[in-house]
Amino acid sequence: MADAAAGAQTPAPPSGWWSLAVTTAIQAMVSMALLTLPAMAPTVARGLGVPAALVGGYVALCYLAAMLSSLAGGTLVRRWGAIRVSQLGLSLCAVGLLVCALPWWPAAALGALFIGAGYGPITPASSHLLALTTPAHRMALVFSVKQTGVPAGGMLAGALVPGLSLWIGWQGALAVVAAVCAVCAVASQPLRAPLDADRQRGQPLALGALLKPVGMVLGHRSLAVLAACSFLFSAVQVSVTAYMVTYLHQSLGMTLLAAGAALSVSQLAGVVGRIAWGAVADRGWGPRNTLMLLAALMMVGSVLTALLQPGWPTGLVWAVVALLGASAIGWNGVYLATVARQAPPGQASAATGGTLTFTFMGVVCGSPAFGALAGASGSYRLAFAALAVPAALALGLLTWRALQAAREARAAG
Repeated sequence: MADAAAGAQTPAPPSGWWSLAVTTAIQAMVSMALLTLPAMAPTVARGLGVPAALVGGYVALCYLAAMLSSLAGGTLVRRWGAIRVSQLGLSLCAVGLLVCALPWWPAAALGALFIGAGYGPITPASSHLLALTTPAHRMALVFSVKQTGVPAGGMLAGALVPGLSLWIGWQGALAVVAAVCAVCAVASQPLRAPLDADRQRGQPLALGALLKPVGMVLGHRSLAVLAACSFLFSAVQVSVTAYMVTYLHQSLGMTLLAAGAALSVSQLAGVVGRIAWGAVADRGWGPRNTLMLLAALMMVGSVLTALLQPGWPTGLVWAVVALLGASAIGWNGVYLATVARQAPPGQASAATGGTLTFTFMGVVCGSPAFGALAGASGSYRLAFAALAVPAALALGLLTWRALQAAREARAAG
């Protein structure tokens, strides 16, 4: 009788579409939190009395903290549940935004660490939910739809934050986004019982477990190749997102609102691209070929963006940044679905956390490198053109792996 009663009280498992909706919304909010300050970087830089190019350092700190917290993501999800970990992430982002609102540049650095710590575990948590509820034949598309939350958050930041900063000041804009993150954390509480039913309360939180996801990735050649490509792709992605507004504002003479609108266009293209690339990967091209195509498009888009000139028609500027956004921001869903599919059974969140370590490392290295190149050369154009280099390296790595896999298949046959 006791067993029957316990079984009757067990929440029903979530549907795949319900898990997708929840994880996408949470992903969008933490993405918006991370990109709120870069979306108004020139204004914040003037308020703090620092160069706008230092936004690269801010983003690097965010992702350094995210890299470390993502390593713990798999363990935390198994112990506390994906929704509880997501609530913790939203709360840390809210705290970080409020700390950034203090008119002192070290506070912005500290706030970046809080935001990154909240951002890191979100993807392992969502991968855990989606891996449990998504059929294998729909995995690339579903993960791509969920990852639209990242550019959707960037689109919201580009569309709303510059206007908020003009209306209530940059500190007020940070406070508004912090309040929205806190509201989302509270609003998700009713979802915890059905979505966190599989948590393991006895899961230890040992420090030694932090490096296990990295060991898992390095021990599987396919996961290691994906991790290396994500390092290169993420360096391109974060540079596009963090510096788009500053580049268009300072190099092309666009107003802050117009530059923010262009950022939103690139992010919207990333939203559409993530869904489209997921469908392409699921319906014939395959994940590796799709990632190779995206690497080639990143190369073209970065060079075209560097060639933009003042006075060009807005539609043409939007078309160029949309091409770059669709590729440089559109790759993540196909990549994460492939990681989840190739991970050992029940280890999707751990494998995701391990590969994200390399993804975030690419951000930590790529964003300051972009800023340093732009600062040393005095040209954001040169820095955008240089983004073709990591994209080309990723294309070469994927091509090598494809040839190697073909040889392995012939040998096995």
